[in-house]
This record gives sequence, structure tokens and C-alpha cells, in this order.
Amino acid sequence: MGTLLLVATPIGNLGDLSPRAIEALQGCALICCEDTRRTGGLLSHFGIHGVRMAIANEHTETARVDEVLNLLAAGQTVAVVTDAGMPGISDPGERLVRAAIEHHHTVSAVPGPSAEVMALVISGLPSHRYVFEGFLPRSGTERAQRLREATAERRTVVLYEAPHRLARTLAELHSICGPDRRVVLARELTKLHEEVWRGTLGEAVARVAEREPQGEYVIVLDGAELPPGATDDDIRAALDTSLGAGASRKSAVASVAQLLDVPKNRVYDIALSIGAQLRGNSAS
Repeated sequence: MGTLLLVATPIGNLGDLSPRAIEALQGCALICCEDTRRTGGLLSHFGIHGVRMAIANEHTETARVDEVLNLLAAGQTVAVVTDAGMPGISDPGERLVRAAIEHHHTVSAVPGPSAEVMALVISGLPSHRYVFEGFLPRSGTERAQRLREATAERRTVVLYEAPHRLARTLAELHSICGPDRRVVLARELTKLHEEVWRGTLGEAVARVAEREPQGEYVIVLDGAELPPGATDDDIRAALDTSLGAGASRKSAVASVAQLLDVPKNRVYDIALSIGAQLRGNSAS
């Protein structure tokens, strides 16, 4: 059986194309790419000639599936690349991967450059847990919903944005989060004019208003702070409501702990105190 191979390409600096990636591109039967001129230039730079290319972008990826499956069925290797970075991450590749898996072909990857990961790890914001949102919808209710979800997220959030939409996106983030949420703007990563700016949303909005954004941006947004913790009185009131509705103590403890986002053992201790108080009142 053939292999579908997703190959990461440089996001700026051509020196980031790995020797393994070069070898993979030299040895495949077909390279699916977004733009044959751009990929052709990359291949030429590394002395790779004679490998057939086919366009598989957001409009043509589905139509390319049958051709790719035929090559895989013949035992060939098909490479997938995008203009920059890892295929399938806010870029074509996902449909081809899904089709290859459904037809029981091997799917693998040559990892490499990723603007998302690079921006995250150099941002200085927490990187042990994060959410990748990619490009937001340009308008409508879906955009509003995604913005609400992103700004409420407690993990660090990574977004992509085009320069002509950066000011609007920052203004919307500012209106939801306020001026003090930490944010990092990274542009032109690995390129000659690479720039990483760190500050607050209020400062970011002012900065973008003063200078016209240029280049593709990665926005790294600090996660939302935890809401104020529930007090014992809050827990006691929630338990009273749950127990009063007929719930067992065990189920009341579980539901209140989840509702108020507090440890179960804390809720259980308060439930025991409520029980002891009720027994004391009945005895008196």
C-alpha cells in the first residue's frame, strides 16, 4: 500500500527545510500543493526536479482525492505540502488525510516549521496547555461565537490573522476582555523582519492604530482568569437546593462540586455539617 506523507515546509527561512523533507519530496510520485509556482521555486532551490505537482487548495482538494487514492493503491508515495508550515493546520490536507485513512493507506508526516508552535513557545505566556483557533470567521454569528469561546478560554489561545483584519480583531478582543489581558503579536516569523511584541490588549490596540500592520500575524492571547471561588455559604445554599429537590447526598455533592467548580471533598464536608446540624435540630 502507498503512503500519504504530509511534509512541513519553511514558514520563512528556507534553511528550516529538513534533510528528511528534501529526501521525501525527491522520492514521491506526486506533490499536492497550494501553488505550483511557489512550491516549484522551493523545489528548484533545493535541486529537486522532475517530480509532478498538482494543485490541492481549499477549492480543489476534494477533486484531487481520486487521483491521490489511485496512486496510493498502486503503492506510490504522495506528498502534501502547503505554501508554508504544516499541511492540515489552517491549510489544505485534512480531506486527503481522511480519504487515505478511510481506504486503509498509511498516513505519516515529516514534521517541521509551524508558526503556531513557534509563536506560542516564544510568547512568554503559559504553553503547557493551549488552544489553537486558527483564522476566525470573517463575519456573522459564527465569528461572534468563536470570539466568545476564545476569550472565555482559561488556556492560552493562539490565532492567525491577516494584516488588514488585525485592528478589527484586536478591537473585538479588547471589547470582550478589557484592556488588561496579556497578548503577544508575532509577525514575519523566521524572516528578515521577524518581530515579536508583548503587552496588553489596550496597548496592542493603540500600537496598531499608530502603524499599519504588515505581514501575517500570530496572536497569542493569555487565558481568562479563574472566576472568584465559591464561598462555603454558596456551597451550602446549592446543597440545600439540591437536597430539597430530593437528591441523595452523594448526587447532591457531585452536582454542586461540578456546578461551582470546587473539590468534591470540600462539598462533602459541608454536606456532613448540614446533616449534623439537621440531626441536632431534630433532637432538640
